[in-house]
Amino acid sequence: MDILTVLPSSFGYVIFTYLYSWIMLGYLAVKVGAARNKFNVKYPTMYSDKEQVFNCIQRAHQNTLEVYPQWLVFQTIAALAYPLTASVLGAIWVTSRFSYAWGYYTGDPEKRMNGVYGYIGYFGVIILSICVALQLLGFF
Repeated sequence: MDILTVLPSSFGYVIFTYLYSWIMLGYLAVKVGAARNKFNVKYPTMYSDKEQVFNCIQRAHQNTLEVYPQWLVFQTIAALAYPLTASVLGAIWVTSRFSYAWGYYTGDPEKRMNGVYGYIGYFGVIILSICVALQLLGFF
């Protein structure tokens, strides 16, 4: 069975959304590495006792990694049935992680809320995944 005949043609947008998320994760990781050098926080130390800004930069990356596996699962389930909608919702979520991080990077944890709009994308793919499950079970 050829994967290109099984997946909808618009699944290509989903793949680009995954690539966009990979770029976002790489960016956040590079920022943590740079902050480690700037604030002299050596591995394996996760957080600094002295540098609040470093901790904020680290948390922006860590929090994204904490939700990323769940997002990938729901993004994939939603995208199998609704590839274009899932791609838009995924792009919203990924973009929000930049906003979240840039707010956090200020050293004021409250500014991480600049990325709150990401819940549109995150909960959107969860809702679409529920719709897929209900469709497969014959509820609609």
